Amino acid sequence: LSMQWGIFSTKSNVYSFGVLLLEVVSGIKITSVDRIPNYPNLIVYAWNLWREGKARDVVEKYIVENCLLDEASLCVHMGLLCVQENPDDRPFMSSVVFNLENGCTMLPAPNHHAYFAQRHSDMEQMREDIVNSKNTVTLTVIEGR
Repeated sequence: LSMQWGIFSTKSNVYSFGVLLLEVVSGIKITSVDRIPNYPNLIVYAWNLWREGKARDVVEKYIVENCLLDEASLCVHMGLLCVQENPDDRPFMSSVVFNLENGCTMLPAPNHHAYFAQRHSDMEQMREDIVNSKNTVTLTVIEGR
């Protein structure tokens, strides 16, 4: 299942394939947070580098040395398209396969990934304003005379 909060859709396999693409190209498993400090997971890491114009930095060194960098960059771009938050924004698998086979370079920019969390100042303020309460319990033991 995709990261769709437990909801299965026809685009769930697209999401999973996108994760797989990013894992293969980067050499980093989605759960290997120790390999990418300051990022909660591989998707956020790849997204941020792509947004900064450094998508090629996601690609593992072995792949850079032995493969065409344009093909690896295409895999990163396609992987990010597959893990978009809204399943309707994700491409169909037939489109993914076609673009990967033909080396398509005219792909749309990906929208926010499924792990995107935008800060909302009102919610943060509400969290700060919450006054914690303390519950106390009194136990009384009744004994006969």
